[in-house]
Amino acid sequence: MRLGGFVIHGNNADTLARCLDAIAAVADEVVAVDSCSSDGSAELVRARGLRQVVHRWEGYGAARQVATAALQGCDYVFFLDSDEWLEAPAIAALRAWKASSPDAPHYSLARRDWAELPHRRFLFRTERHVRLVRRDHARWEPSMIVHEALPPAPTVRLDAHVEHRFATSVEAMRSKVDRYALLWAIRFHAEGRRAKPPALQKVVHALKEALVHGALFRGGRDGIRLAEAVAHYHARKYALLGDVRRGGHPELVRAFAERRFADVYRLLP
Repeated sequence: MRLGGFVIHGNNADTLARCLDAIAAVADEVVAVDSCSSDGSAELVRARGLRQVVHRWEGYGAARQVATAALQGCDYVFFLDSDEWLEAPAIAALRAWKASSPDAPHYSLARRDWAELPHRRFLFRTERHVRLVRRDHARWEPSMIVHEALPPAPTVRLDAHVEHRFATSVEAMRSKVDRYALLWAIRFHAEGRRAKPPALQKVVHALKEALVHGALFRGGRDGIRLAEAVAHYHARKYALLGDVRRGGHPELVRAFAERRFADVYRLLP
């Protein structure tokens, strides 16, 4: 069984090295999709002798599609985000998985989201995500400009963790999720997503992150503030979905409908 690994990156030199090293530790072939970085990230890839594909930024789905196409000789693909990495136990678990003759379409790993704030570091939450995909099920589409989850397929849970630098400041998190919320609204307006009350979404997700996922108990006040920022995203995306349905952001809607995905990002406020 041949495993291909990939990462999509832009200007991510501060986190990319350990991501690349983790993928190279488990994959037989590695591809880095570079969305025109300018901060030395490309040099990190070249220094490791890994294959690089330069691709203008059109969204996550298009970049994942490019990466998968570059790994044609592989049976499975494994991917990390540029701010994710593996510790030694996870590397050992993935090597054991490779030797086990896997055949399921999807395998999920637990991802630990770390808050690395200026004055403290704590585990914000743990969630499961598909990170190993049989290549014939790696069906990303360019329309997946954000929230690029694959279509559902039988999934096996692996006992391994992906580590993720989730947040370095609450303020940066809020700024990031505002952009993601608008992208989400543009995409899911086109797909006919039903609206939900934004205020209710904010309450539900704040309680979920703070209490169910335990951010309050591990992070205290900082955990609550981050939980509120995540809840803000879920409320904001439905508020923006309502705006789009009422005729808001017409240039973004038109660009998405015409599949000009690079323009969607260029036109973001």
